Amino acid sequence: MSNAAPPRKAPDQPWRTEGTPEEPPGRPRGRWGRGRWWGLLLTAVVVFLLAYVGLTYFDRGNEPTISYTEFSKQVDADNVSKIYSKGDAIQGELKDARDKPDGDGDYTKFKTQRPSFADDDLWQELNSRGVTVTAEPVVRERGVLSNLLFSLIPIAFLVAVWIFFARRMGTGGLGGAGGMLGRKAPPKPVELQPGTERTTFADVAGIDEVKGELDDVVDFLEHPDAYRKMGAKMPRGVLLAGSPGTGKTLLARAVAGEAGVPFFSASASEFIEMIVGVGASRVRELFAEARKVAPSIIFIDEIDTIGRMRGGGASVSGHDEREQTLNQILTEMDGFSGSEGVVVIAATNRADILDPALTRPGRFDRVVSVAPPDRGGREAILRIHTREIPLAEDVDLTQLARTTPGMTGADLANLANEAALLAVKRKQQQVSQSDLSEALEKVQLGAERTLVMPEEDRRRTAFHESGHALLGMLQPGADPVRKITIVPRGRALGVTMSTPEVERYAHSEGYLRGRIIGALGGMAAEQVVYGVVTTGAENDLEQVTNIARGMVARWGMSERVGRLSALPSDAQQAYGLAAAPQTLDVIDSEMRRIVDECYEEACRKLRDHRGRLDALAEALLENETLEEADAYRIAGISRLTKDEAP
Repeated sequence: MSNAAPPRKAPDQPWRTEGTPEEPPGRPRGRWGRGRWWGLLLTAVVVFLLAYVGLTYFDRGNEPTISYTEFSKQVDADNVSKIYSKGDAIQGELKDARDKPDGDGDYTKFKTQRPSFADDDLWQELNSRGVTVTAEPVVRERGVLSNLLFSLIPIAFLVAVWIFFARRMGTGGLGGAGGMLGRKAPPKPVELQPGTERTTFADVAGIDEVKGELDDVVDFLEHPDAYRKMGAKMPRGVLLAGSPGTGKTLLARAVAGEAGVPFFSASASEFIEMIVGVGASRVRELFAEARKVAPSIIFIDEIDTIGRMRGGGASVSGHDEREQTLNQILTEMDGFSGSEGVVVIAATNRADILDPALTRPGRFDRVVSVAPPDRGGREAILRIHTREIPLAEDVDLTQLARTTPGMTGADLANLANEAALLAVKRKQQQVSQSDLSEALEKVQLGAERTLVMPEEDRRRTAFHESGHALLGMLQPGADPVRKITIVPRGRALGVTMSTPEVERYAHSEGYLRGRIIGALGGMAAEQVVYGVVTTGAENDLEQVTNIARGMVARWGMSERVGRLSALPSDAQQAYGLAAAPQTLDVIDSEMRRIVDECYEEACRKLRDHRGRLDALAEALLENETLEEADAYRIAGISRLTKDEAP
């Protein structure tokens, strides 16, 4: 299975196609059809004639034609250096320049004509004066072939400039959208492309409820007559909304593959150019191509690039181009009667900022939320991505799925690939459970760093991570500790990994306070053991701040702020713009109160269980990494009775 986007059929075509009929060989594409060339050919002929006549005219040179009498005078004055004669036509060159007969400057090279009735002794006179009679013309002129070749240079330049601007403007060549020279060529007859392996629902796992909603689209594309008889119309557009990596593009391709219809795929940003109107012309051409091979599916990825909410103020050129492209998409979707068999599927991870005109009935009237998979879904996704990977007998995908909450399909595909790369590096024949575990650590925590730390920093890091782990073990309802390590990974000097046993979709205040206490465990351990804190808690404090802010300002877990969403999530980027100054002061005060209470509790628990803290730190210093079972055993806490721990 591959989730890669289909290839483009032409470099200047902003969309990709899959499963479309193939044009017969020997027939030019519409954008470069025979009807497109007549204008360029006519222009080339005109340019050639002008260039040829001009070269022939200007190639005559500026040598004056003098009278034979003047020529004779110059011979008598011994001022002729050499001549060339062909019949009675004479070309020559003077030793010293003389004024032109018309008085416009002077000359050294000249032409003249010897009269047929002249009866002079020209040869004897020239010979006595020492004039050289040459065998080659004094004044060279290009021949017809040279002028012909030079005339073709501007034509080649014209064609190159023509093609360059045609592709830059996205007009589809010489007669594309807008037509640089004439009308668009009519559609060419097509032949069906030999069947190739397509992505289907068998390649999609973990999002069964989403597949159920898209089954209607597949059924409509396969049996449109049944819907027409009932008077039912299929939604003109389906919007897939979800976080990155959840499989939105794969789902769209699977719908097309399941129904066996052509699939047109494009990113919204590929329609945008600096020249206003280009995006709209590309949209028109895309929808026209899709209608030719209907029933078909058009997929527009990251539609929020051009579909974000429109403003009413003055805009610059780029904004005008985005709005024109969006308006063209809306117009094209309005043009669907429901019987063309063209379904538009779009994907975004910012559905909240889309223009209302896009999501109204008649446009994208069906919005499908694509969420990260649950535990069963993750296991199914892992089985799909490991179909072509030889797995050892000790591999337990069920256990691996249990320890990967929140990971999307793309994350799991990357996890399987990292494990395979690691097995190749180790020269193994199969991927083992340890390869998958190490790949998971690399994906979640970062790659190991070969950092040599002083012994004091290493000991401090051991107590820091032991503080995180011990509070995670002691706190009722906290996520179980899976691994503790003081091996530097990514930007961290040590890592404590905790993941929930079951999927959590709603969090209580007690659970969130437990997460704050666990995150403050490292700083609290340094305070309890050394009496000082270090900069190692920077990332911990960022997590604590985000959780506390959400509790107070978004989730109504503060009596002073009340049951208000005083600071919506989008306003966190511009903190302070969504609430009154007094409310912000109360939010800050409540955040400090919650964090201070949690920090005091963390310090108290670590003082009460100082022996367990020291045991974990010493084990870490000795082994560097502790797995789940070893960590709980050394701390003297049973996994089954953890919730009853004091």
